[in-house]
Amino acid sequence: MPAPTLGRIVHYRLTAQDAADINRRRADAQHAAAGAERTGYVVHHGNSALEGQICPATVVRAFNSDSGACNLQVTLDGNDTFWATSRTEGTDPGQWSWPEVIR
Repeated sequence: MPAPTLGRIVHYRLTAQDAADINRRRADAQHAAAGAERTGYVVHHGNSALEGQICPATVVRAFNSDSGACNLQVTLDGNDTFWATSRTEGTDPGQWSWPEVIR
Protein backbone atom coordinates (compact mmCIF):
# COMPACT_ATOMS: atom_id res chain seq x y z
CA MET A 1 0.00 0.00 0.00
CA PRO A 2 1.13 3.58 -0.52
CA ALA A 3 2.51 5.68 2.30
CA PRO A 4 -0.01 8.04 3.91
CA THR A 5 0.12 11.57 2.52
CA LEU A 6 -1.54 14.82 3.60
CA GLY A 7 -5.25 14.97 2.97
CA ARG A 8 -5.76 11.25 2.35
CA ILE A 9 -8.79 9.62 3.97
CA VAL A 10 -8.14 6.49 6.02
CA HIS A 11 -10.14 4.42 8.51
CA TYR A 12 -9.23 4.78 12.19
CA ARG A 13 -10.26 2.27 14.86
CA LEU A 14 -10.97 3.92 18.25
CA THR A 15 -9.30 2.59 21.41
CA ALA A 16 -11.09 2.32 24.75
CA GLN A 17 -9.13 5.39 25.92
CA ASP A 18 -10.07 7.36 22.78
CA ALA A 19 -13.76 6.56 23.33
CA ALA A 20 -13.55 7.48 27.03
CA ASP A 21 -11.86 10.81 26.20
CA ILE A 22 -14.41 11.66 23.50
CA ASN A 23 -17.40 10.73 25.67
CA ARG A 24 -16.01 12.63 28.69
CA ARG A 25 -15.39 15.75 26.57
CA ARG A 26 -18.95 15.56 25.22
CA ALA A 27 -20.45 15.04 28.68
CA ASP A 28 -18.44 17.97 30.09
CA ALA A 29 -19.61 20.19 27.23
CA GLN A 30 -23.25 19.21 27.73
CA HIS A 31 -22.99 19.81 31.48
CA ALA A 32 -21.40 23.23 30.98
CA ALA A 33 -23.96 24.21 28.36
CA ALA A 34 -26.92 23.14 30.50
CA GLY A 35 -26.49 26.07 32.86
CA ALA A 36 -25.18 28.58 30.36
CA GLU A 37 -27.02 31.42 28.72
CA ARG A 38 -27.41 31.23 24.97
CA THR A 39 -24.08 32.42 23.66
CA GLY A 40 -23.94 30.91 20.19
CA TYR A 41 -20.92 28.74 20.93
CA VAL A 42 -20.93 25.15 19.74
CA VAL A 43 -20.59 22.34 22.25
CA HIS A 44 -19.25 18.86 21.54
CA HIS A 45 -22.26 16.71 20.78
CA GLY A 46 -22.82 13.34 19.15
CA ASN A 47 -23.54 9.66 19.56
CA SER A 48 -21.45 7.70 22.06
CA ALA A 49 -18.03 6.62 20.88
CA LEU A 50 -17.19 2.95 21.35
CA GLU A 51 -13.96 0.98 21.46
CA GLY A 52 -13.32 -0.65 18.08
CA GLN A 53 -15.59 1.77 16.23
CA ILE A 54 -14.17 2.59 12.80
CA CYS A 55 -14.30 6.25 11.80
CA PRO A 56 -13.06 8.12 8.74
CA ALA A 57 -9.96 10.18 9.36
CA THR A 58 -7.94 12.69 7.38
CA VAL A 59 -4.14 12.52 7.45
CA VAL A 60 -2.93 15.92 8.73
CA ARG A 61 0.74 15.02 9.17
CA ALA A 62 2.72 12.07 7.86
CA PHE A 63 6.05 11.06 9.36
CA ASN A 64 8.86 9.51 7.35
CA SER A 65 8.88 6.06 8.89
CA ASP A 66 8.36 2.44 7.91
CA SER A 67 5.42 2.19 10.33
CA GLY A 68 3.29 4.66 8.36
CA ALA A 69 2.96 6.82 11.48
CA CYS A 70 0.81 9.91 11.06
CA ASN A 71 -1.44 12.36 12.87
CA LEU A 72 -5.14 12.15 12.06
CA GLN A 73 -8.25 14.29 12.40
CA VAL A 74 -10.89 11.65 13.09
CA THR A 75 -14.43 12.51 11.98
CA LEU A 76 -16.87 11.46 14.71
CA ASP A 77 -20.61 10.76 14.60
CA GLY A 78 -21.44 14.23 15.85
CA ASN A 79 -20.33 17.81 15.40
CA ASP A 80 -16.76 17.34 16.65
CA THR A 81 -13.51 15.62 15.72
CA PHE A 82 -10.76 13.75 17.56
CA TRP A 83 -7.06 14.39 17.06
CA ALA A 84 -5.22 11.04 17.00
CA THR A 85 -1.47 11.58 17.12
CA SER A 86 1.41 9.34 16.01
CA ARG A 87 -0.83 6.47 14.93
CA THR A 88 0.50 3.58 12.85
CA GLU A 89 -1.01 1.45 10.13
CA GLY A 90 -2.77 -1.76 11.18
CA THR A 91 -6.11 -3.26 12.12
CA ASP A 92 -5.99 -3.02 15.93
CA PRO A 93 -7.67 -0.28 17.98
CA GLY A 94 -5.51 2.85 17.84
CA GLN A 95 -4.36 2.14 14.28
CA TRP A 96 -5.46 3.32 10.86
CA SER A 97 -6.02 1.33 7.66
CA TRP A 98 -6.81 2.04 4.05
CA PRO A 99 -10.53 1.91 3.20
CA GLU A 100 -11.67 -1.36 1.64
CA VAL A 101 -12.22 -1.13 -2.09
CA ILE A 102 -15.81 -2.01 -2.93
CA ARG A 103 -16.45 -3.17 -6.48
